[in-house]
Amino acid sequence: MRALIFAAGLGERMRPLTLHTPKPLLAVGGKRLIEWHLEKLAAIGVSEVIVNTSWLAPQFADTLGDGARWGLRLRYSYEGTTPLETGGGLLNALPLLLDGADPNAPFLVANGDIWTDYDFAALPREFDGDAYLVLVDNPSQHPRGDFQLDDGGLLHNDGPSRLTYSGIGLYRANLFDGWRDVLGDAPGTQLQPPRFSTVPLLRAAAARGRLHGEHHRGRWTDVGTPERLQQLDAALAAAANG
Repeated sequence: MRALIFAAGLGERMRPLTLHTPKPLLAVGGKRLIEWHLEKLAAIGVSEVIVNTSWLAPQFADTLGDGARWGLRLRYSYEGTTPLETGGGLLNALPLLLDGADPNAPFLVANGDIWTDYDFAALPREFDGDAYLVLVDNPSQHPRGDFQLDDGGLLHNDGPSRLTYSGIGLYRANLFDGWRDVLGDAPGTQLQPPRFSTVPLLRAAAARGRLHGEHHRGRWTDVGTPERLQQLDAALAAAANG
């Protein structure tokens, strides 16, 4: 299995920390955020990881190299000086993700600015549908959630107890089949390369009954502000000490 780590964001809410360091390269618990993911990916047998980059892009290769220290092959998908958002970034990275691979095989996707104790080995190696998402309890900054999870593992756009998408999931390339029809003339879709979010595509998949997932009840943090980074770092230090 291959994996993609989203690392192209500007990190505007994390400034001034991200003025000189991309958010996924900020350290927490003695490791850079992205390194927590790389260790987990290597542990489950992922051999190749694509890292999409934009803001301060050269720092990723300078810091992480070719991935050999984790037993991985790292490849970088540069998006230009303006990030392409999740959908545009994934579409831009698809040639690398599918290079020599089964076009129907799922690949793992993870946001580079989250921390979690979720075990990537728990992800299914096979599943029906276009994507499989790991959901978490709604954080204070996102109280309405994203998707409703039913007892059969199917995700729905509406429901009384929606959960939040964690930023970890499995995707298939066919999620992008007909993406222009789904997005219409939304801003960014006419650019070259196009810039758009995956959210409308995931919602369209849910409406077709093609979106599955699970509820992770363990620890998860969207490291979106300096305060959350500091709180997480303190919590990990406390756990390490005792």
